[in-house]
Amino acid sequence: MILKQKFFNRPTLKVAEDLLGKFLVRKIGNRERALMITEVEAYDGPHDKASHAHKGRTKRAEVMFGEAGRWYVYLVYGMHYMLNIVTGPKNYPAAILIRGAIRCSQGRSLTWSRSVLDQVKGPGKLTKFLKIDKKFNGKIAESPSPRACGASVSRRKTGLWLEDRGIKINKENIKRTPRIGVNYAGKIWANKPYRFFLTIFDK
Repeated sequence: MILKQKFFNRPTLKVAEDLLGKFLVRKIGNRERALMITEVEAYDGPHDKASHAHKGRTKRAEVMFGEAGRWYVYLVYGMHYMLNIVTGPKNYPAAILIRGAIRCSQGRSLTWSRSVLDQVKGPGKLTKFLKIDKKFNGKIAESPSPRACGASVSRRKTGLWLEDRGIKINKENIKRTPRIGVNYAGKIWANKPYRFFLTIFDK
């Protein structure tokens, strides 16, 4: 099931936790690459000093102030693209960074084992593997296939979306910690437990 705007138009921390176990899907030509999400970070609202939106409605952060369910993609160190999904109500700047995922050789199957899994750990490695760059910034996360019935042409061409494929995640396998590399945000915000990950893949 493709995740629609309703899924993302909820409190950011709730969406972040619920994204664990969902699939990030990228269509390249006639083929699809799918990764199961195992690690995310939330950036929640204008007061979050670790967020780009903390500096206001800048050209860079404008997408975060828009409607939920759009991609926010930016470049760091001049070489790594970071993939985020916008969450919450319009004009409330919030987004979730997808930091890690699992590649499953069984494709669309809902059954998997540790022996057929391969980690794509790190947001830069993830975007490189899926060939994601700045052209996705501001685009709607939706399938380009006929499943996106009634969607506009611009939506059908996105080619990058999120799916629920029935993977059930036990709460006991989810851990929350401070985000990575946000010491610039000051002690309070740097220590917010806004990073969510699946402990069984934390290797």
